[in-house]
Amino acid sequence: MTNRRARTLAVVTLAVVLPLVAFLMIRLGDDTGTGTGQPVAAPAASTAPPTASPVPTHLTVIAPGRPGETASTRPAHEVRDVGPAPHNSLDVVFVQMMIPHHAQALAMAELAPDRAADPDVRAIAERIRASQGPEMGMMRGWLQTRGLPAEVKGHDHGTMRGMQSPEAMRQLAATRGADFDRLFVRMMTEHHQGAIEMATKLLTVGSDLTLNEFANAVATEQTVEIDRMREILDS
Repeated sequence: MTNRRARTLAVVTLAVVLPLVAFLMIRLGDDTGTGTGQPVAAPAASTAPPTASPVPTHLTVIAPGRPGETASTRPAHEVRDVGPAPHNSLDVVFVQMMIPHHAQALAMAELAPDRAADPDVRAIAERIRASQGPEMGMMRGWLQTRGLPAEVKGHDHGTMRGMQSPEAMRQLAATRGADFDRLFVRMMTEHHQGAIEMATKLLTVGSDLTLNEFANAVATEQTVEIDRMREILDS
């Protein structure tokens, strides 16, 4: 009688426990996302390209200040290439006009070594060649960097203030000695006055900082040269 009761109790226990175990196994499979009780595979490693290495923070660069301010030292990672400075159409016109204006001054100065009698005239001419040659290169580079043409189609450069006529240039080339000195000083003074007028005007209408500094230098230096040439004539 006791054995029969034990067997009956075991059967009842299995009837209750087995469905519960099956239920738990099904729930476990659902929780893993497979429905089979198998673990979900780990997600694949990212294939995105590695990001660029940051700029070393231990490097420093010298950052120029604005006009009248001193330069400062800044960490390299704080410095960014901002591209060409902003400019306006009047900046462009100034450069396009000043290039041929400088070219004529150089043509006049190149006549002095073989024709001038006064060593001071030759010195002025050499100073003009040494300064305006590189300035022409700077202006051409300014235009090239911005994809702008150096020539203005259809413009008569002879109409610019201070430009000398072809006849005057031929007369200067045909003159020697003291006559050359007087003619050179007169023509170059007029030429410089035209450049000063162009540069001074840009200071009030231009927006490019580099050209602003350049125009200021042109006005200052050529004023000094005019004063020096007047002293040569007076002596």
